[in-house]
Amino acid sequence: MDDATPADQTPIFFYSSSSGQTRLFAQNLERPVLDLADRRVRAGGATGPWVLLTPSYKTGNPDNDTLPEPVRRFLSDPVNRRLMVGIIGAGNRSFGSHYQSAARLIARTSGRPILFEVELSGTPEDVVECRAVMAQVDRDLAAAPSASRR
Repeated sequence: MDDATPADQTPIFFYSSSSGQTRLFAQNLERPVLDLADRRVRAGGATGPWVLLTPSYKTGNPDNDTLPEPVRRFLSDPVNRRLMVGIIGAGNRSFGSHYQSAARLIARTSGRPILFEVELSGTPEDVVECRAVMAQVDRDLAAAPSASRR
């Protein structure tokens, strides 16, 4: 595990459906995570650099949106959009070409990178790999000029 304290760790804002797959993955990352299903979290907004963990949903209708509404609402705030440093996509490969479509759409429109992709709640190896990716994000932000840090 990384030696960073929670105050030094870049928080992850996430959304999870009632299945809890994305929530489980977020909680396994052992860092500050904030649930966008909670209206208070959405209203409070981001106060420093953060990473988005979002699932993609598709109902079979190509006109349906894959981006969860709480994620859309959170990203509608220009401060939240500006402070987002990257995206972690969660999805289900059974969605075929729509797998990770929300993360890819957000990356394309925001210019922020996809840091990691995971299926469902991920494997233990996925958790270890994503923790390492997030530890690198923490180090990169700590080395950046102070204006870009919390």
